[in-house]
Amino acid sequence: MKTIRQILQLEGQVTVSGWIRSVRTQKNHVFVDLSDGIGNIQCLIQDKLPLHTGMSLKLSGTLQEYRNSKELHVQDVKILGEALDYPLHKQKMPMTHLREWLHLRPRTRTFQHLNRTRSNLELWLQEFLHLNDFTKTTTPILTQNDCEGGGEAFVLSKTNQKHFFGSPVYLSVSGQLHLEALSAGLSRVYTLGPCFRAERSDSTRHLAEFWMLEAEMSFIEDLSELLDFTEHMIQHVSTKMLQSQEFDFFKQLDPELQSRLEQLQKPFKRLTYHQALDILLKSNQHFQFQPSEDGLQTEHEKYLASLFGPVFVTDYPSKIKPFYMKPKNDVVECMDLILPGMGEIVGGSLREDNYVRLKEKMQGMEGYDWYLDLRKYGSVPHGGFGMGMERLLAYMTGIWNVRDLIPFPRYMDHCQM
Repeated sequence: MKTIRQILQLEGQVTVSGWIRSVRTQKNHVFVDLSDGIGNIQCLIQDKLPLHTGMSLKLSGTLQEYRNSKELHVQDVKILGEALDYPLHKQKMPMTHLREWLHLRPRTRTFQHLNRTRSNLELWLQEFLHLNDFTKTTTPILTQNDCEGGGEAFVLSKTNQKHFFGSPVYLSVSGQLHLEALSAGLSRVYTLGPCFRAERSDSTRHLAEFWMLEAEMSFIEDLSELLDFTEHMIQHVSTKMLQSQEFDFFKQLDPELQSRLEQLQKPFKRLTYHQALDILLKSNQHFQFQPSEDGLQTEHEKYLASLFGPVFVTDYPSKIKPFYMKPKNDVVECMDLILPGMGEIVGGSLREDNYVRLKEKMQGMEGYDWYLDLRKYGSVPHGGFGMGMERLLAYMTGIWNVRDLIPFPRYMDHCQM
């Protein structure tokens, strides 16, 4: 069975299958907009059958030229599945309503385009990484280590009052530490998978389960190398997005999408944390949270991006960053990439590669002997980053709530299906 997109390249007698997106009943015939989730086709049915939105059909007939496409003149109709009281009507529905129908919203036009765009982004990212000699690897979802150390990890419950693995185990908040072990043998590695954070946030930018692209590179000694690589990767996928069929759909929803994607083609601004802090303090803006040495809030990130467009902020104070980041005086060699409208989308750093310094930082931390071994046996300078896939998809489509950018969102007080 061919897809509708493939069938539209044919001529003559064909058979198509799909779901009814809309029905228009005329005096002597019916027009059906049929979609298989890949393509759409208008079908002309001479009999006035009791058809309605949501039904699944198998139609046979003859393709006829119609405007700039083709129309199916139907000779045979087979109803595959009824859809009485179908809750998703033809009219545009708010995203909040569609979140109540997670199992049906993939049938809507917007979510079909979102899911295809997400698939494309993953493909383009992996294409870029493959061209740069990266090996795709897998890191565990179940782990004894809390990479970020922020106390926001989900803990697996005991079974029959016993730990299944003999000790407490968490859902991974990041695959970074395991990627460092892999990069110590393969040099350039990445993983793309789910991460979990028990952060009690109800914002449009946070999920309890989300997907991250994480990459790690051995033999990089300067933070600028990491910034250059990240910038080129983002520019690669934005170029692909501008050339895609999905872009044509989303630019109708967001008139600013094209200029926002083209903005990524220019060199990204680079600021140190203290330069960014100085700009914020001198801005005369009224922020809910006063800019300080304690980190940037979303409102600070968005203000900086409104001034500069895409911007890297580097060299954060050591006291607010994790143990594994490489120190440089009273700061660490790290970076966040901030995009307009979204805020932080990528976070990364050079890693501490000195055994003595890392051991001193990790005093009192149990279960990390293996991580210290990476510095004990043939340590090399290295670094990496993590990028939230839902946030990238938000920027690329103009759909800004991350709950609409993953098929089945999990967030505070919500875990449907």
